[in-house]
Amino acid sequence: MKLQPGREAVVRVAVATLWSRPEAVRPVDRPALDAPADVAAWISGMDADQQVGECVLSQLLLGERVLVTALRPDGWAHVVAVEQPAARLDPRGYPGWLPAAQLTPRPAHAATAPAHAATAPADTAPAPTDNQGSPVGPWVVDATVTALHAAPAGEPVVAGVNLGTRLTPAGPPVDGWRPVHAPGQDRPLWLPDAHLVPPPTAPPSPADVLTVAARLRDVAYVWGGVSAYGIDCSGLVHLAWRRFGVVLPRDAADQAGATTPLPLGTERVGDLYFFARPGRQIHHIGFVSAAPDGDADRRILHACYRHRRVLEEAMPADRTATLVGAHRV
Repeated sequence: MKLQPGREAVVRVAVATLWSRPEAVRPVDRPALDAPADVAAWISGMDADQQVGECVLSQLLLGERVLVTALRPDGWAHVVAVEQPAARLDPRGYPGWLPAAQLTPRPAHAATAPAHAATAPADTAPAPTDNQGSPVGPWVVDATVTALHAAPAGEPVVAGVNLGTRLTPAGPPVDGWRPVHAPGQDRPLWLPDAHLVPPPTAPPSPADVLTVAARLRDVAYVWGGVSAYGIDCSGLVHLAWRRFGVVLPRDAADQAGATTPLPLGTERVGDLYFFARPGRQIHHIGFVSAAPDGDADRRILHACYRHRRVLEEAMPADRTATLVGAHRV
């Protein structure tokens, strides 16, 4: 099968980067364009200014679904990332460009979309199980970064598989390793069973999500990033909730529209703070990282543009001045 406009495909590399247009790609971006992409090398090869270039829109994880809308002869595909809602840009999902080599037609065993949407009532029905009572998938990667191997404890085949990636099991675990289907691979691959968690059966608490987000502390700030190699403020929120099967929009302004406002002072650990300058749309988001004790003692976990990393801190004065609300998923 070949990629076709109007048909769905899935990402076949561990992390694919979504670009504003092919012509915006810079020489420093070369490692992110290959199949497999070396996102770790790409980010480590950029300086602080290059890490916030607006040529990057978002990132997609292995197995993530896209709708192919156009193919260019030079090897680029225009897609809509259907698992990253972006109502202001396209009602179908987040639009942008990917190297076509990083995609493969969607297979029959592709992992389905997350179990819950933030904008709809949660489905609390138990996940499907096999005849031994084990969930059949898709399972979710809980390791910050892992790899898929040719055999249990064998050679790595797909490196850099990230937190939140959904993988469909291909059989029972063997000696602590579980076989999974991976897009673009003609046979099952293996990863440590401890690096996976079963499909969610109910939404998590905000505090559970904060615990996952906190594992990404000190990850580099990268504009458009949604991975453990580099991430931005809304990417951190999107990825942490994705780990639990909850779909949140990709951008901060859309995330505000998909969540429930709270009176300031009633927020709890794991809720969300939103920030905007007067007369402007929301430009920043972070997790409530401690119960507030008055306006002067709020704390936030966020991917911070100024510090160029994910950190937890007392809310600085300039953030307090632009705080426009607290929301709950």
